[in-house]
Amino acid sequence: MPERTSPIAAAQLERLRALREQINAVDLICSGNLLRRTKTCGKPACRCATDPSGRHGPYWEWTRRERGRLVHRVVSPQHAAALAGAIRDGRRIRALLRRWERESIRILQQQNAATDADEAG
Repeated sequence: MPERTSPIAAAQLERLRALREQINAVDLICSGNLLRRTKTCGKPACRCATDPSGRHGPYWEWTRRERGRLVHRVVSPQHAAALAGAIRDGRRIRALLRRWERESIRILQQQNAATDADEAG
Protein backbone atom coordinates (compact mmCIF):
# COMPACT_ATOMS: atom_id res chain seq x y z
CA MET A 1 0.00 0.00 0.00
CA PRO A 2 1.49 3.45 -0.90
CA GLU A 3 2.58 5.66 1.96
CA ARG A 4 0.15 8.52 2.63
CA THR A 5 1.51 12.05 2.61
CA SER A 6 0.22 14.56 5.11
CA PRO A 7 -1.26 17.79 3.71
CA ILE A 8 1.63 19.75 5.20
CA ALA A 9 4.21 17.46 3.59
CA ALA A 10 2.35 17.64 0.27
CA ALA A 11 2.42 21.46 0.39
CA GLN A 12 6.13 21.43 1.18
CA LEU A 13 6.86 19.05 -1.68
CA GLU A 14 4.82 21.29 -3.99
CA ARG A 15 6.95 24.29 -2.93
CA LEU A 16 10.10 22.29 -3.72
CA ARG A 17 8.69 21.34 -7.13
CA ALA A 18 7.93 25.01 -7.86
CA LEU A 19 11.48 26.00 -6.85
CA ARG A 20 12.95 23.33 -9.14
CA GLU A 21 10.82 24.61 -12.03
CA GLN A 22 12.03 28.18 -11.48
CA ILE A 23 15.66 27.02 -11.38
CA ASN A 24 15.18 24.86 -14.46
CA ALA A 25 13.83 27.84 -16.43
CA VAL A 26 17.16 29.72 -16.27
CA ASP A 27 19.75 29.30 -19.04
CA LEU A 28 22.86 31.41 -18.42
CA ILE A 29 24.19 32.46 -15.03
CA CYS A 30 27.33 34.16 -13.81
CA SER A 31 28.50 36.10 -10.82
CA GLY A 32 30.15 39.45 -10.35
CA ASN A 33 29.28 43.08 -10.91
CA LEU A 34 28.92 45.15 -14.03
CA LEU A 35 30.01 48.79 -13.83
CA ARG A 36 29.57 51.66 -16.27
CA ARG A 37 32.68 53.81 -16.10
CA THR A 38 33.95 57.00 -17.66
CA LYS A 39 37.62 57.93 -17.58
CA THR A 40 40.04 60.81 -17.88
CA CYS A 41 43.01 60.43 -20.19
CA GLY A 42 45.48 62.61 -18.28
CA LYS A 43 46.17 65.09 -21.08
CA PRO A 44 45.86 68.62 -19.64
CA ALA A 45 44.45 70.07 -22.90
CA CYS A 46 41.68 67.45 -23.20
CA ARG A 47 38.17 68.47 -22.16
CA CYS A 48 37.99 65.46 -19.82
CA ALA A 49 40.53 67.20 -17.56
CA THR A 50 38.17 70.06 -16.69
CA ASP A 51 34.64 68.91 -17.60
CA PRO A 52 33.22 65.81 -15.88
CA SER A 53 30.66 65.42 -18.67
CA GLY A 54 33.54 65.36 -21.17
CA ARG A 55 35.08 62.18 -19.81
CA HIS A 56 35.85 59.34 -22.20
CA GLY A 57 33.49 56.39 -22.35
CA PRO A 58 31.28 54.96 -21.13
CA TYR A 59 33.17 51.71 -20.72
CA TRP A 60 31.62 48.59 -19.22
CA GLU A 61 33.70 46.69 -16.69
CA TRP A 62 32.82 43.22 -15.43
CA THR A 63 34.34 42.36 -12.05
CA ARG A 64 34.22 38.87 -10.59
CA ARG A 65 36.16 36.36 -8.51
CA GLU A 66 38.03 33.66 -10.38
CA ARG A 67 39.96 31.04 -8.39
CA GLY A 68 39.89 33.30 -5.36
CA ARG A 69 41.27 36.35 -7.16
CA LEU A 70 39.43 39.48 -8.25
CA VAL A 71 39.33 39.76 -12.06
CA HIS A 72 38.36 42.90 -14.03
CA ARG A 73 37.52 42.86 -17.72
CA VAL A 74 36.33 45.60 -20.05
CA VAL A 75 33.47 44.33 -22.21
CA SER A 76 31.53 45.67 -25.18
CA PRO A 77 28.08 47.25 -24.66
CA GLN A 78 26.47 44.19 -26.32
CA HIS A 79 28.35 41.78 -24.05
CA ALA A 80 27.47 43.99 -21.06
CA ALA A 81 23.76 43.62 -21.84
CA ALA A 82 24.06 39.81 -21.95
CA LEU A 83 26.18 39.79 -18.78
CA ALA A 84 23.65 41.94 -16.92
CA GLY A 85 20.96 39.32 -17.51
CA ALA A 86 23.26 36.44 -16.57
CA ILE A 87 24.38 38.20 -13.37
CA ARG A 88 20.75 38.91 -12.44
CA ASP A 89 19.83 35.26 -13.11
CA GLY A 90 22.85 34.06 -11.11
CA ARG A 91 21.68 36.05 -8.10
CA ARG A 92 18.16 34.72 -8.58
CA ILE A 93 19.43 31.12 -8.73
CA ARG A 94 21.45 31.57 -5.53
CA ALA A 95 18.37 32.98 -3.76
CA LEU A 96 16.24 30.07 -4.99
CA LEU A 97 18.87 27.57 -3.79
CA ARG A 98 18.85 29.19 -0.34
CA ARG A 99 15.03 28.83 -0.25
CA TRP A 100 15.32 25.21 -1.40
CA GLU A 101 17.80 24.49 1.38
CA ARG A 102 15.53 26.10 4.02
CA GLU A 103 12.55 24.05 2.81
CA SER A 104 14.66 20.88 2.78
CA ILE A 105 15.87 21.47 6.33
CA ARG A 106 12.30 22.07 7.46
CA ILE A 107 11.13 18.79 5.85
CA LEU A 108 14.05 16.81 7.25
CA GLN A 109 13.47 18.18 10.75
CA GLN A 110 9.78 17.27 10.57
CA GLN A 111 10.64 13.78 9.35
CA ASN A 112 13.10 13.41 12.20
CA ALA A 113 10.51 14.61 14.75
CA ALA A 114 7.93 12.17 13.33
CA THR A 115 10.43 9.29 13.54
CA ASP A 116 11.29 10.23 17.14
CA ALA A 117 7.58 10.37 18.03
CA ASP A 118 6.97 6.95 16.42
CA GLU A 119 9.89 5.44 18.34
CA ALA A 120 8.71 6.97 21.63
CA GLY A 121 5.09 5.94 21.12
